Amino acid sequence: MRVLVTGGAGFIGSNVTKLLYNKGYEIYVYDNFSTGYINNLNSLNGLKIIKGDIRDKESLESAIKGCEFVFHLAAHIGNVKSLENPVEDSEINVLGTLNVLECSRINKVKKIVYSSSAAIFGEPHYQPIDEKHPQNPDSPYGVSKLAAEKHCMCYNRIYDIDIVCLRYFNVYGVNQRYDAYGNVIPIFATLLLQDKPIKIYDDGEQTRDFVNVKDIAKANLMAAEKQELSGVFNIGSGKSITINSLANMMKNIINKDAEIIYSPPRKGEIRHSKADISLARDSFGFNPSDNVYENLLEYIHWLKECWER
Repeated sequence: MRVLVTGGAGFIGSNVTKLLYNKGYEIYVYDNFSTGYINNLNSLNGLKIIKGDIRDKESLESAIKGCEFVFHLAAHIGNVKSLENPVEDSEINVLGTLNVLECSRINKVKKIVYSSSAAIFGEPHYQPIDEKHPQNPDSPYGVSKLAAEKHCMCYNRIYDIDIVCLRYFNVYGVNQRYDAYGNVIPIFATLLLQDKPIKIYDDGEQTRDFVNVKDIAKANLMAAEKQELSGVFNIGSGKSITINSLANMMKNIINKDAEIIYSPPRKGEIRHSKADISLARDSFGFNPSDNVYENLLEYIHWLKECWER
C-alpha cells in the first residue's frame, strides 16, 4: 500500500516513516527540509523522497496521487516560534493543511491522519484533559492547529473522507534535536552534556505530559489501520511530571550536577498539562510506554552518537 508522509524527514515524521517502512508500506516522503534532516531517513532504503512545500499545491497533488493513506505531519512548530511569525504559522498550518485535504479529496485518499497538538487547549480548566475540554489556545500556533483540526473534521463530514486528528502532548525521543523554541528535553540534554547550566522558566513546578515518539508513531499506524475510524484523540502518556523533576532525572542519567537558573515565565506557556487518553485507548488500542527513565536514557545515547558522527 502506498502512503504519503508530509514532514516525513522531521523529528516525529521520521519516526512515523520508520515504523511504516518496517511494516512494509510503500512510502513517499514529502518534506521541504526546513526542519527535517535527510540523515533521519538514511537507514531506510527504497523510500521515494520528494522535496516540496505543502503550500505548493501543484507539487503536493502530484505527490499524493496514487496514495491510499496520508500522514500529515508537516507544520510550523512551536508556541514561541509562532509568536515571532504568526502569519507564516497560519500559512503553513492552516492553508498548507487545506492543500493536503483538497489534494487528498481530489485523489480519493482513503484516510488522512493529521498531527495536531495539545496547544489547542490553552491553560487547562481541569485535569486530566479530555477531548471535550474547552479549546482556548494561548498562542498563534495553538490557534492554527485548532483551525486545521476544524478543517479536517469539516472535510470528514462533507466529503466522507476518514480523517483522524491526533492531539500530541509533549513529545520526546530519538531524532529530536536541540531547538531554541522550547523543546525542553533536547535543550536540557544538550546543555548538560556540554557542562553548562540549565535554564528553567518559571519556578519549575509546572507540569507536562511527556510522551515518547515511538508511541506517537504507533498511534499514527493504529489510527490509520483501524477501519472506519475518524475523530479527534488525545495522544500523551496519561501522566505528568514537573520540570524540576525532569531536570533532576536528566542530571542523574547524565551524571552532571549542573546549576539550574530560574527565569520569568514565557508568554504562550501553560502552567499544567496532563492528557486523558482513554478515548484513544478504547477506540484503537493506544497504550503508551510508561518508562520515562529508560526512554530518556535511549534518547541521550542517541544524542551522544550524533555528536560522535
